[in-house]
Amino acid sequence: QVQLVESGGGLVQAGGSLRLSCAASGRSFSDYVMGWFRQAPGMEREFVASISRSGTNTGVADSVKGRFTISRDNAKSTVYLQMNRLKPEDTAVYYCAASSYSVPVVLANLYVYWGQGTQVTVSS
Repeated sequence: QVQLVESGGGLVQAGGSLRLSCAASGRSFSDYVMGWFRQAPGMEREFVASISRSGTNTGVADSVKGRFTISRDNAKSTVYLQMNRLKPEDTAVYYCAASSYSVPVVLANLYVYWGQGTQVTVSS
């Protein structure tokens, strides 16, 4: 079992920045590919970013490419999502998730553990 707890969400003006953190506990953090997803009201959950076990390989959605960066610190069992140049359409609940796959993956159903989510609201 892996427990995931997100933090760092909040209200920010368009153009601003936030850094989300996701702290993991339980089984070895470095055994898991980690991902960030988001879900806006009335919308399906969508992939944002994913990072390999070592942190060497990452992938981000086209909608956030060049603005969001995923990273991890295995010593701290934490994954981060740095979000810059935020837009109102980035408003959503952001979730981190853990996958037992060996490479970054974009499909939500390939992730087995999920956090409770943190709200990000971007005002125009």
